[in-house]
Amino acid sequence: MSLSHMEPESMEKPETTVWASKAWALLSAVRGQSPLIQCITNFVSMDLMANTLLSAGASPAMIHSIVEIPDFTPHANALYINVGTLSPDWLPAMKAAAELACRTGKPWVLDPVASGASGFRLRACLELVELKPTVIRGNASEVIALSKASVGPTKGVDSSHESTDAVDAAKSLSKASGAIVAVSGAVDIITDGELVVGAHNGVAMMQRITATGCSVTALIAAFVAVDPSHAFEATASALSVFGVAGEMGMKMANGPASLRMHLIDSLHGLDEVDVLSRVNITGFS
Repeated sequence: MSLSHMEPESMEKPETTVWASKAWALLSAVRGQSPLIQCITNFVSMDLMANTLLSAGASPAMIHSIVEIPDFTPHANALYINVGTLSPDWLPAMKAAAELACRTGKPWVLDPVASGASGFRLRACLELVELKPTVIRGNASEVIALSKASVGPTKGVDSSHESTDAVDAAKSLSKASGAIVAVSGAVDIITDGELVVGAHNGVAMMQRITATGCSVTALIAAFVAVDPSHAFEATASALSVFGVAGEMGMKMANGPASLRMHLIDSLHGLDEVDVLSRVNITGFS
């Protein structure tokens, strides 16, 4: 794997060490800067998403009214748009916020939830992709649907494909959109259209908690907010760090409900040793 995104002095270090150091630097920056993340998101995810951002050190703002977009969005450090409970009433605000973020040079992240489930949803996602998101994060089925721009049966927010099935689709979508594309799965795949890495952290039980995918995408927005010129590294690092928190939380959990609590606590308590010893990001082929 090429490490052209990394600083030259890191080139001789083992790959996982380079990534772990970068992840710790980004998490530390989030904690130090407390970036303001505007989230236009679905009703199901708001609570866990806000708590994820707070526990990582960021500042969430669930502002979705189109009336407030002109005043608020320019002050956010990053924008996150999630179409989970999409409606015709919310779409104009999403588009207005994305347009304003682009115009003011602010990074923004798109979560195209169930993008292939209906024609309305797919068209809305494609219109948002045209507004140049910095990062697109979805499951394999969502990324494949966007890449192929075709409507087909999906399992809603669940994926009927493995993340590894979507590597070519993710690369194509990245090249077409200019966005970093991340595909969540047992291994999270991240690509800039050329480079591909895999984040190997997390536990299967996280899939039994609603809104974990939405929440990790919010964390991506926070990481990108503190280092927008390195969105590739920020995206991979956020996915890995969230997975590390899940691994640590699972040691104390008895099931999905307790894992939800311990996940937030673990993310809040992550220290340098935890991150440097546990982050597992490698080249993917």
